[in-house]
Amino acid sequence: MVGTVPPRTTVPLPRRPLDPDDRQRHWYENELGWRTVPGEPLRLVTGLRFDVLDVPVEAGAAALWRLGPDSPVAVRGDRMRLLVAAGSAEELPGLLDWLEWGALASALDLVALGADGHMEAPSRPGERLARAPLPGAGPAEGRSLPPGRSRPLQGAAVWLRPPEPGCEVEASLPTLSAVGGVGGAPDLVRLVDTVATQCHRVRLRRSCAQPLAFS
Repeated sequence: MVGTVPPRTTVPLPRRPLDPDDRQRHWYENELGWRTVPGEPLRLVTGLRFDVLDVPVEAGAAALWRLGPDSPVAVRGDRMRLLVAAGSAEELPGLLDWLEWGALASALDLVALGADGHMEAPSRPGERLARAPLPGAGPAEGRSLPPGRSRPLQGAAVWLRPPEPGCEVEASLPTLSAVGGVGGAPDLVRLVDTVATQCHRVRLRRSCAQPLAFS
């Protein structure tokens, strides 16, 4: 009809894509259900879904066989972060004493992050590198880079074994309850003993490599 004004149509404005930090936070909080610390850099809260054993990368690499295939592991520089069951950090001092490592515990370079702690959030798989290259490790542990992926930024935390969205991470983590149990969770006692032994060897090797001081 002449003189009729056609109805106005509104076109929604294009959504602004999330920047990498927002994508990472969304992945951790919404896909994994892990709590993050407000602010930057992005950090993960420990002591809720998991605790962390922070060890020299040489010691951690030697202990990977003590973990289940789905146990998440991260690497940052010369440190490896092994995710273990929540509450493990509180049990660690007594466990080291029971394993007769108590006298050397302070020199083992073995750090546990638990309640009220946090760790730097490794890069979300696909952002820079899904699996971190690890010297001396086989292809399954990320020795070779996936096609089209670049090496991580120097010093950035990356996943060696990334967590899988939709999977209950607790079922794959080393725990004390695995001792004598029927579940498939790895045994925290054996893991800690292996890691402590390897940390001690790393400490001895480093001390032997230091030049002697002559007065």
